[in-house]
Amino acid sequence: MPEIRKSADLRNKYGEISEFCHNYREPVFITKNGRGDLAVMSIETYKEIAGRLELYKELQVGINQIKKGETISEEKMMKKIKKYAGIK
Repeated sequence: MPEIRKSADLRNKYGEISEFCHNYREPVFITKNGRGDLAVMSIETYKEIAGRLELYKELQVGINQIKKGETISEEKMMKKIKKYAGIK
């Protein structure tokens, strides 16, 4: 269940909100005049979500390349992976 707080809580109970975000690694939704306004989360959670989005974007690029027939052999791919990972 998402944590929903009033905008005044962001000012008056910042510590509680910060602790929740860090402990549960979930955003807190802030309302203003009874309506959703912001999502607040820890930097760690933000980085995790942003990383996932980047991964999904790259996977989509690969899917599109496969659909277009733009593929390479497994051997060439393994060489690229090893080079990227610094493995000889």
